[in-house]
Amino acid sequence: MIHVYTGTGKGKTTAAFGLALRALGSGKKVTVVQFLKGRKDIGEFKIQKRLKGLKVHQFGRPDFVDPMNPEKIDFELAAEGLKFAEKVLKEEKPDLLILDEANVAMHYGLLSTSDVLAFIKSVPDSVELVLTGRDAPKEILEAADLVTEMKEIAHPYRRGVKARRGVEY
Repeated sequence: MIHVYTGTGKGKTTAAFGLALRALGSGKKVTVVQFLKGRKDIGEFKIQKRLKGLKVHQFGRPDFVDPMNPEKIDFELAAEGLKFAEKVLKEEKPDLLILDEANVAMHYGLLSTSDVLAFIKSVPDSVELVLTGRDAPKEILEAADLVTEMKEIAHPYRRGVKARRGVEY
């Protein structure tokens, strides 16, 4: 099945990692390919040391990408991430593959939607695939079996609360 977690609300990556925990608890192998993320000090990256069967690979810089003016390295890292996901499918054969922030990478133009659709078509039926990130392209939504849209109703950030370790990162 192809899952898409999108929308403006918090919880897309969190939902994907919740599914990862469920899969790991059932003895499944889980690989996460993170686009636009390059910080090694975040909980979702560090947890792989504690959870057998979980692998997290980052293809992004520690800094935020300027959506209006991405740097050359942002395009290179995104392309490298998608190629890595193709390699993982063939060589490691995960039961669950999460492409975290892939939707944002497409929205920013770092990945082409057609390349991601071709990748989706190459995923064996035995693999559960999740794409996260806001602004999922219409074509990705149409290719998905399950689409969940996170809608922000309230968020502490709007009241000036900064991101908190272990909750937002």
